[in-house]
Amino acid sequence: MDVELYRFALPLAHKFTIARATTTVQRSLVVRLEYDGVYGLGEVTENAFYGHSLDSMSASIHRSDSLLKSYTFGDPEDLWDHLQPRLADDSFALSAIDLAAHDLYGKLQGQRTYELLDLEWGRVPHSSYTIGIDSIDQMINKLREKPDWSIYKIKLGTSQDVEIVRQLREHTSATFRVDANCGWTAEETISNSHELQRLGVEFIEQPLPATASDADYRRVFDVSALPVIADESCLVESDVVKCVGRFHGVNVKLCKCGGLTPAVRMLQQARTHGMKTMVGCMVESTVGISAAAQLLPLLDYADLDGAVLLAEDPADGVKVINGRVCLSDRCGNGAQLVQEQVNKLTV
Repeated sequence: MDVELYRFALPLAHKFTIARATTTVQRSLVVRLEYDGVYGLGEVTENAFYGHSLDSMSASIHRSDSLLKSYTFGDPEDLWDHLQPRLADDSFALSAIDLAAHDLYGKLQGQRTYELLDLEWGRVPHSSYTIGIDSIDQMINKLREKPDWSIYKIKLGTSQDVEIVRQLREHTSATFRVDANCGWTAEETISNSHELQRLGVEFIEQPLPATASDADYRRVFDVSALPVIADESCLVESDVVKCVGRFHGVNVKLCKCGGLTPAVRMLQQARTHGMKTMVGCMVESTVGISAAAQLLPLLDYADLDGAVLLAEDPADGVKVINGRVCLSDRCGNGAQLVQEQVNKLTV
């Protein structure tokens, strides 16, 4: 297989702030795998919190050049098994390759990726739209810009979290979900949960730091008025069982776990333990979102608005319209690069 990398600087429609960082431009790496004249695309984004840059991820992928060039492409799971030992320290790079491999495999087989995963596209969940931390007035303006979504995910981790939700609630009857990105203590989580429940919040995503004590996690699990969903505490397959009795569900991110291949196993494992399932995203282009969307039949909740948050997108594919996920008519993951935008956004 031939490997080609694209580096993009993706401008956001608004600055995007969570409890630990603010972003105005998201740097992204797209991997293109070509085999027998057919190509597949995968994507991963820079992430300072997890220590991954475009340079480090590119270097990881280039370390696998010889294996990829000599590999006779079969199915994505087999390729993942070959690559994982080499990329055990860089799940982000592994994910980008795995997404591209699934896209390639779907095109070679003439089917969409979810079909090749033996999933059925029936009643799939809608995606939320994320409102990043800002002044309350600006957060209200962001909500007003996207008035027709049925679900909003509100980033929290400030000194006025409940007041933010209270004021946003005055402008919509939509479902709210909140994400504290490790910004609360156990006491704050329990206290906030009762107020937030009264304000129509559905669940709280990762309120405690991943390093919080087991006792704190279990106390929140038992006492919180709202379900608690793991994110930073559920990175890889072995983390799922650790979340049992500590979280009511798990949010799987493809870049963190290493791609679609392990994500499917994580979601299935979570369901066997009676936990709710969710797939989230980074701020990323339609390449990454189109891949993540293939897992919707396995999900209770979805957060796939990453490309909606962009001012410009180098790709076309799966679309998220007011929360409804609309498949592309292409095989594989369904995304393709738009050359005019590629030329404009390449760095």
